[in-house]
Amino acid sequence: MAAAQIDGVETALAEKLEGVSLDEVKRILYGRPYKSLEFSAEATKLAQDGDFQLAGYIVDAQKEQTRAPRLVRVAAIQNRIHRPTTDSVVEQRDAIHQRVAAMIEAAAAAGANVVGLQEAWTMPFAFCTRERLPWTEFAESVYTGPTTQFCPNLLDEEKDDVIWNTAVVISHTGRVIGRSRKNHIPRVGDFNESTYYMESTLGHPVFETKYGRIGINICYGRHHPQNWMMYALNGAEIIFNPSATVGALSEPLWGIEARNAAIANHVFTVGINRVGTEVFPNEFTSGNGQPAHKDFGHFYGSSYIAAPDGSRTPSLSRVREGVLVAELDLNLCRQCKDAWGFRMTNRLDMYAQKLTEVSNPDYRPDIRREQ
Repeated sequence: MAAAQIDGVETALAEKLEGVSLDEVKRILYGRPYKSLEFSAEATKLAQDGDFQLAGYIVDAQKEQTRAPRLVRVAAIQNRIHRPTTDSVVEQRDAIHQRVAAMIEAAAAAGANVVGLQEAWTMPFAFCTRERLPWTEFAESVYTGPTTQFCPNLLDEEKDDVIWNTAVVISHTGRVIGRSRKNHIPRVGDFNESTYYMESTLGHPVFETKYGRIGINICYGRHHPQNWMMYALNGAEIIFNPSATVGALSEPLWGIEARNAAIANHVFTVGINRVGTEVFPNEFTSGNGQPAHKDFGHFYGSSYIAAPDGSRTPSLSRVREGVLVAELDLNLCRQCKDAWGFRMTNRLDMYAQKLTEVSNPDYRPDIRREQ
């Protein structure tokens, strides 16, 4: 029998610690403490009525003499599916649209300028089943699909009979700025995504918005440090990591990877994961000798935002839907670059040469041995 899911690390700590001890443990785990955002009565009521978590923090920077603070409020939304996977594609998608609309409304009432959603948020994460239909019917056109008409989103793009895992970036004017695709496709466990779509051919586009420069590193790309680095080198100040990942495989890594990327690249990172357990009509196997099953496992949520100085927000719940809002001062990106100088010392020329050599199948590792 599966163990009961806890709400989160923060909740467990608060049950056992208090006062100075709790504050010190949080400092060790998360870095400098953040002030909480005060929400409007409207935002609070929307969250209460919708029965989802609403949390907010202020991530400030040192005051400067010549530059005003560059403040932007970013929201991360984690949601579950809201109809059985046996319902029609349209019924499932419309139910999620309706739910997420209420969550976006709460984010807007909380002052959010930029809203990020999880990977494949408009559908169940059905890639574990290896079944084509009906799941490929959730794929939409970037520019004319029902979800793009609905709100900013992450969806599957279909064009010229090739499907990609695509995030669409929509500006505050309602116009599509562009799209980013998933660069790295997993081939591990039940992540059978290569059955459904191809690796990106777009590279690492960064989107200039009114509220800052944004990159989107989709899900499995977080395991590849070079992926984060390229978005940063292309000028990103905030890199979103919309994801769909389950407990046993990745949870110990979840709080580390986006946070490390924020530190290494002098950027803000936003890790967003779906929540809940999704049950499918037909059993499927995982190729690991275990019995066939109908669910992928528990999507553990735990969305968080990390800053370039290594600090981070507490996570959203592991078991509830939620909206996380953070007021970020983008000046912190430059301040951390100046303080640590990672960009100045990263020796790209040296690595470019060696990576070119390593990409050759005849490359022999440079290992020195005792003579």
